[in-house]
Amino acid sequence: MDSLNLTFIGAGNMARSLIGGLLAAGFPRERISATDPNEAARDQLTRQLGVRALADNREAARQADVVVLAVKPQQLQAVCRELSSAVGHRPLILSIAAGIRTDAIDRWLGGGLPIVRTMPNTPALVRSGATGLYANAQVTPEQKDAAENILRTVGLTLWVEKESLLDAVTAISGSGPAYFFLFMEALADAGESLGLTPEAARLLTVQTALGAARMALEGEDELAELRRRVTSPGGTTAAALGVFDEAGCRETIHQAAEAARNRAEELADQLGRDEEATS
Repeated sequence: MDSLNLTFIGAGNMARSLIGGLLAAGFPRERISATDPNEAARDQLTRQLGVRALADNREAARQADVVVLAVKPQQLQAVCRELSSAVGHRPLILSIAAGIRTDAIDRWLGGGLPIVRTMPNTPALVRSGATGLYANAQVTPEQKDAAENILRTVGLTLWVEKESLLDAVTAISGSGPAYFFLFMEALADAGESLGLTPEAARLLTVQTALGAARMALEGEDELAELRRRVTSPGGTTAAALGVFDEAGCRETIHQAAEAARNRAEELADQLGRDEEATS
């Protein structure tokens, strides 16, 4: 892994988070480069992270063993077509662009490339992310390990065998942080309505969410068992959970996840179309 040359095409927040994670894990700084069309952004990248920053995507890709596509989904087709003349040496293509399927990326790059498509989430920015990964048939075991090692620097990684399952990953972990933020927002508001100060309500809510997540992640008990342990018959927690049950909370969560999955499929269809076919 340490002998690979990595190039990030695009140097936004997620790319910077991955670069920071790699550096923190001891990956050689001199083997990382990144591109950005903005000169001030390139200067800042070099100053803050000490990696090589370039303006030319093709120049950056020609010497790379791993090319990380870290541009906005709407920009990916143009970027891939630009890179098609620079990836003849068949580097691993690692895409963190949401919603673009591997067959579209491969077609835009010229065909026959090893591609790993990933679905990270925003907690990766604080190295607490959850990332789903899918590898096409051209990816070697060594390249698969490299992709996993890169994404693991910012959190948990999980491979899926079918690319369509990345839409489910999107619905659960990709969009999932917003679900928890909504619940925390509502719980903090409830705390205020019960007389707590805004600061106290927020702090109690966020710390409780963190503690519950750590108990679930670090323990071996099922989620249902953890819930049962907190719920004494006839107690305060049982009263609150009864309200959730009456409101159909579980059914609403299922419907929300299905809506997110369906929208992910729709966006993948739209974003994967060739520009010539839609113009």
